[in-house]
Amino acid sequence: MLRGRETLQRIEQVLSFRKGLDVIRSFGAGHRRQTITEAASRAGLTRAAARRFLLTLCEAGYARSDGKHFELTPAILSLGHSFLSGMGELERVRDALLELTHRLGESASAAMLDGTAIAYVARSPAPHRIMTVGLGVGTRLPAHATSMGQALLATLHPRELEQYFEAATLDRYTPHTLTTRAALTARLAEIRSRGYALVSEELEAGLSSIAIAVPGGISAGSLAINMSAPASRVGADGMRDRFLPALQEAARGIALAVQRS
Repeated sequence: MLRGRETLQRIEQVLSFRKGLDVIRSFGAGHRRQTITEAASRAGLTRAAARRFLLTLCEAGYARSDGKHFELTPAILSLGHSFLSGMGELERVRDALLELTHRLGESASAAMLDGTAIAYVARSPAPHRIMTVGLGVGTRLPAHATSMGQALLATLHPRELEQYFEAATLDRYTPHTLTTRAALTARLAEIRSRGYALVSEELEAGLSSIAIAVPGGISAGSLAINMSAPASRVGADGMRDRFLPALQEAARGIALAVQRS
């Protein structure tokens, strides 16, 4: 009986930790400062639970409050730094992205699959902004509506892909978003066949991008790199003719650097 109670306690502790992470993630673009009620709503918690997590974050130095509003402190960056600092290969990835932007004048990014989303681990932005949402290291976007997400999903083992579909909600972001399992499955088959993912206005109107998975990935797992540009300026042919060869060259360089490290 005691063993069963201990198992239940461990499960509750893990769930509690996950809820705390949800509170941290609730502080995003447009939500830098939140009341307890706002954080609770965005994290899917009761007001009392959100209050406990927010006060704990304040006590640990990861958040602060003026008595009504809460906001994260720069100390929260140490959590992500612990992950990024353990991947020396990211220096090579960042260099490759900077070179792509320098050569082609458009934004280049790298991301890894994180559940049903992708998480940006490196980025080289173009001088001109191409998305309404600011992108940076740590930004999470839905895998099904992004070129890097689709490139990474196409590399999954069938069992892993089944787990993805069981957990994913294929939300619609534009009229072009793939929102059914059948449509996304067909797209992933195309990507496996041709070796790259090309997405046009599936996440945001006016935005196109092309991505490939880096052979072998990096120490932390599979990695994809992409280039993006306004759809009005660079069409599908331009993506394939100009960007794809450069991406393939960069991916080979990253893979070679990882093998040597």
